[in-house]
Amino acid sequence: MKGYFSQLILLICISFLVGCGSLQEKRPTSKVNLNAHRSINSYQTRQALYSQYKDWQGVRYQLGGLTRAGIDCSGFVHLTFKSRLGLDLPRTSAMQARLGNEIRKDELQVGDLIFFRTGKISNHVGIYLEKNKFLHASQKKGVTISSLNNAYWKSNYWKSVRL
Repeated sequence: MKGYFSQLILLICISFLVGCGSLQEKRPTSKVNLNAHRSINSYQTRQALYSQYKDWQGVRYQLGGLTRAGIDCSGFVHLTFKSRLGLDLPRTSAMQARLGNEIRKDELQVGDLIFFRTGKISNHVGIYLEKNKFLHASQKKGVTISSLNNAYWKSNYWKSVRL
């Protein structure tokens, strides 16, 4: 029990140190298997993402969070890709933004990552669904689906990447 408690405290401390890209991170030493995502067709990916939304809808935003008690945007993307699509992405949005190939906004397909500049040193990340909608952990609404046509998201759009 004592070991479990120590691990829990360590996990909580680490969670506070990583957020939605607010900290710089070293490049990962192991390569991410970007082709694994391509092998899943768009229908299966869409179903997996909507299923994740159903399971996590409304879970509140918490900087550095990685559980149903609270989760941040990059943590949600990290967990979603790992649990639903079998792809291990880095934990922060800064590192996630370095993956894949940059694509134009009008080329978005289900499962692509969408990045927003939300502050001087912070970014926000979500996962494209369809019809200009994306799945993410919002500071105000928690895990939700938003529209890229929303004025806030439109004005803060930075880039999109395909893994």
